[in-house]
Amino acid sequence: MAWRSEEFGESHEGIVGATLADGSEPKPVYLDVGSGTNGFQTREWWAYNGWLGRPKAAAWRAACVCGWRGESHPIDWDRLEDHDLDDLDTSDAYEDWWGHISAVERRTVPLPEELSDLLEQLEERLDALAETAPVAALKAVAMLERMAGRVGREAAYGVRADDVSGEALGRALGLSVNRARSRLDRYLRPY
Repeated sequence: MAWRSEEFGESHEGIVGATLADGSEPKPVYLDVGSGTNGFQTREWWAYNGWLGRPKAAAWRAACVCGWRGESHPIDWDRLEDHDLDDLDTSDAYEDWWGHISAVERRTVPLPEELSDLLEQLEERLDALAETAPVAALKAVAMLERMAGRVGREAAYGVRADDVSGEALGRALGLSVNRARSRLDRYLRPY
């Protein structure tokens, strides 16, 4: 099961990954989920149990698609009944990954505090409006979408005019280069 933050999505998708005895990361495991040509590929720790010719994990750790890796935690195979990885508590990996997400957030371009506060207040009020007057909340959301499109377009043209590189844009937004460019392109498209 992959983890995603609302803000960074697929750019910082996290899992509990495996580490081999030599400290390396194993290649993806392909699982046959039935007859047919479609298989399932994973890098999650539970697939590296040594069964069916798969590598056997020596440790587990949090892993992010961006390349970040958390601290390795050894697996004591002698203490696992029938080598059942379901008995292994890997909950610390999620906390490690959230620590990584917090670090990514700190490296992004900061918003002015008053704007950040205003956006939080707006979200609270819209949530309350959705409870009490859902049609009015839909009207307000439509207004926000139009405003976001217009302001996003202006900002995207500014980014393009300033010749901001994909790497710099990705770093500022906390996204992969491809995701950052995709966001920029979305706002540059005519509506």
